Amino acid sequence: MSLKVIFAGGGTAGHINPALAIAGYLKQKQPDAEILYIGNKGGMEERLVPQAGFEFKSIHVSGFSRAKTPKALVDNFKTVGRALTATSACKKLIDEFKPDLCIGTGGYVSGPVMKAALERGVPVLIHEQNAFPGVANKMLSKKAAAVMLAIGDAMKYMNGDCNFIVTGNPVRPEIITADKEKCRRELGLDERPVVLSFGGSLGADRVNEACADIIARSGKDGRYQHIHAYGQYGHWFPDKVKELGCDIEKCSNLDIREYIDNMPVCLAAADVVICRAGAITISEIQAQGKPAVFIPSPNVAENHQYHNAMALVEKHAGEIIEEKDLTGEALTQKVDSIVGDRTKLKEYSENARKMAIIDANERIYRVIMETAG
Repeated sequence: MSLKVIFAGGGTAGHINPALAIAGYLKQKQPDAEILYIGNKGGMEERLVPQAGFEFKSIHVSGFSRAKTPKALVDNFKTVGRALTATSACKKLIDEFKPDLCIGTGGYVSGPVMKAALERGVPVLIHEQNAFPGVANKMLSKKAAAVMLAIGDAMKYMNGDCNFIVTGNPVRPEIITADKEKCRRELGLDERPVVLSFGGSLGADRVNEACADIIARSGKDGRYQHIHAYGQYGHWFPDKVKELGCDIEKCSNLDIREYIDNMPVCLAAADVVICRAGAITISEIQAQGKPAVFIPSPNVAENHQYHNAMALVEKHAGEIIEEKDLTGEALTQKVDSIVGDRTKLKEYSENARKMAIIDANERIYRVIMETAG
């Protein structure tokens, strides 16, 4: 009989990509494995999961608001109702699919799925990508068969009775194996340096604003080829670049879009990356050995993105600009200094690759097989 696994995780690419990486590796090891992904109706997982070739079913859930306004109280009341309905819907999906186990990678959509699985007697595995666990993972960790951690430090923030296993973050196989020259040909790029920039799936205004300057310059002088994702809330970005004297549509060296669906190809093709310092982003950059300029988000628990970035900076594997110091000029100078120094490019690339946990997928696969019996 083939192994049957339900995955749940959503809200941001930081929860979706780990699930897709684990699912992809599982299919690689066991082509007859059956996989069902349960995500939020209208969430980005609804688009990304079918693109990756996996069956997708949706439920309707929402997160709690921490505000104390009358509207927030009403919204939270609706959230409780949706959670109850979602758990019931998940039980139905579980009864139909009959999984051997369920794997949650975080985001509030994973809560009802994992809860329903536990109530149906299905073993549950949790993967926590960050040093500071998310609420859903924290709540469910005590009852999980195993909690797989990217970073051992996360242990102290979770229930001490959990079965913890440090696996690292899963990296999609296509990220690890993507070839730079082949990917550049696929994207129609020439020999000029390639800069890849993104601020996360939703977009980051400060990152977009700073990137507008270097992109507008490249559009005018052709110095770099630039791939940039402005995110779900960044639709103002092309107009911003136009205000700086560059019409994106007329520049063949600029590839500007809302979201990068082919990240393995774009990352492999890049000479330098401009990005936040989320856990999965860091793992993928290390796996590909890419020099990076990190702009950590200051709006995360315990400022963990800053510490993620500094781990690479201290090993001479990248550079950092804190958001309080971020300007278009500062970012442009930083990129120019890396791209213009072949010795630095090589050093950063080699040091980033040395930090990668390339066998995270295999470690996670072993936990899956042990749990499935």
